[in-house]
Amino acid sequence: MEQIRFKQPDIGAQVLFEDNHLIAINKLPGQITQGDKTGDVPLGDLVKNYLKEKYQKPGNVFCGTIHRLDRPVSGVVLFAKTGKALERMNEQFRERKVQKTYWAIVKNKPQKVEDILVHYLQKNETKNKSFASLQPKPDATRCELSYKIIAASDHYHLLEVNPLTGRHHQIRVQLSAMGCPIKGDLKYGADRSNADGSISLHAHRLTFVHPVKSEPIEINALPPDEPLWNFFVQQLSNTK
Repeated sequence: MEQIRFKQPDIGAQVLFEDNHLIAINKLPGQITQGDKTGDVPLGDLVKNYLKEKYQKPGNVFCGTIHRLDRPVSGVVLFAKTGKALERMNEQFRERKVQKTYWAIVKNKPQKVEDILVHYLQKNETKNKSFASLQPKPDATRCELSYKIIAASDHYHLLEVNPLTGRHHQIRVQLSAMGCPIKGDLKYGADRSNADGSISLHAHRLTFVHPVKSEPIEINALPPDEPLWNFFVQQLSNTK
């Protein structure tokens, strides 16, 4: 079990985008998207409470979970405020029409500045862990992602990652298989944990077509307010 220690802030401060159909939250590491066996309050319920209080709704509030992030991961999570929006966004995710961009901090420098990784993943339900191989196996599913190095410090490298498939722990296991485990990710080969139990993987951008207005939407989220993340954000801003 991945133990995360964090203080629950005001959800209103985490809102990145909201209209009548959707609400996007900058998830903190430690928050769970949906309920699990820990019994901790899921982000979906916190968003429901936020909407109920903000709009002073007397009855039940609809808040549909469209997709998830692993508990120790931060970044953009999108929720639907109507059944129609939920159905249409679920369809976009199923058809791989949503572009997801992540930032990952790794200690080891990849051999190539940018590349496409293809692996075959086997999920172990008991261990809640996936295993990657370069060759197809009967019970393995193909996964693919692209990455490029976009910044570096004295000891770490920041990768921009675009998963081209959606598999269990895909980014975590594929970067680890490349020899570049994500900072803090003990499950996939990091040498030490982060102080707060997070891993340095952040869902930075979500791009999709609005489910009702049919307009292109791009939602960006800053990573956690932490010295190394702040260093990389500053470095990227200086290069613009």
